[in-house]
Amino acid sequence: MKARRVRAAPAEAWALVFEPGDEAVSALSEFAAEHDLAAASFTAIGAFSSARVAWFNLDTREYEETAVGEQVEALSLVGDLALRDGRPFVHAHAVLGRRDGSLVGGHLVAATVRPTLELFLHVYPEPLQRVRDEASGLALIDPRA
Repeated sequence: MKARRVRAAPAEAWALVFEPGDEAVSALSEFAAEHDLAAASFTAIGAFSSARVAWFNLDTREYEETAVGEQVEALSLVGDLALRDGRPFVHAHAVLGRRDGSLVGGHLVAATVRPTLELFLHVYPEPLQRVRDEASGLALIDPRA
């Protein structure tokens, strides 16, 4: 395991409330860029009118996307922010609940908010970097970078 202490306290925190029609991933990315955020974690709950989630296939080293074209509850949305190529990069995973109680989830690629998304963002004072991992092909956080 690799680890880096980024500071225990105090840490800046934000409550972000998204409005209907907001695209959650891009809006969070824009907020992070506007506020020069270089390391953060977040949790959120809310709902989406549509979404795209993905699963990373290690054999092909590509994401396989699933379109969710219906109203769903964001039952669990967690993620982090770190720098990738000098810009904040949102990495989020979601579990989405359908009307019939079934679930769909994975890496959140995009999601249109409806009616709201309440996101709590915890900012860390030391930047974290994503570095390409040759074994998987993914850009992973390297706490030593």
